[in-house]
Amino acid sequence: MEIIGYIAAIIAALAFVIVVIYFVITLKVAKQTLHNVANTLESLDKQMQGITDETTQLLTKTNKLADDMNQKSTKLNGLFDGARGIGETVKDFNQSLKQLTNSVSKAAEKDPEKTSQAIRWGSALIDIWKKK
Repeated sequence: MEIIGYIAAIIAALAFVIVVIYFVITLKVAKQTLHNVANTLESLDKQMQGITDETTQLLTKTNKLADDMNQKSTKLNGLFDGARGIGETVKDFNQSLKQLTNSVSKAAEKDPEKTSQAIRWGSALIDIWKKK
């Protein structure tokens, strides 16, 4: 019976050694896995830093572009205001020409003889001016 006790103790010791060996192997595999995870996270951190830097640069450029667009828009507003002023000036000039034309027409209708004399004098002046 004593031998059975020794055999049982040896089997138990061998089982304990086998369990310890598998536990050590499992810990080594877990260590390698954790090392790979750490490397992956380190690489991911570097990539995220690069993305952050590029995003910051892109935002800076976008803000500069938006400021430039606002400045140009403001300048264009001034240009359109100036064009509107020119349009109003041309409109006023056209009205003045219409009034002058109406005045000349009325004067020509009142005194056709003076009108024809004025036309002759105008033609003579134009001929003299062209000869110069």
